[in-house]
Amino acid sequence: MQHHLLNLIVPPQAEDALVEWLLERQDVPGFTTSAAAGHGSSERSMTIAEQVAGRSRRVMFMLLLPQDTAEAVLASLDIDFKGSGIHYWLVPVIDHGRLV
Repeated sequence: MQHHLLNLIVPPQAEDALVEWLLERQDVPGFTTSAAAGHGSSERSMTIAEQVAGRSRRVMFMLLLPQDTAEAVLASLDIDFKGSGIHYWLVPVIDHGRLV
């Protein structure tokens, strides 16, 4: 079964709602989050303070999922979080496992 890494870059105001949403899904066994900073030319979505700092605060969600599950999660996100500013990318995973 081919797994994919679904990365979600989320505005901080959507973090708690997305955590709850993902935890309620039976097809998502778990995920990782970390603080992130967005850099780039998208000033229209940045506050004045973020424009001065040159970065915007974001939260990165990382989900390791089978491809069909990742696509289903994305389809549901498009409905439930439309307009939230979530950015994503989906990449195939060559290998994964746990070192014990």
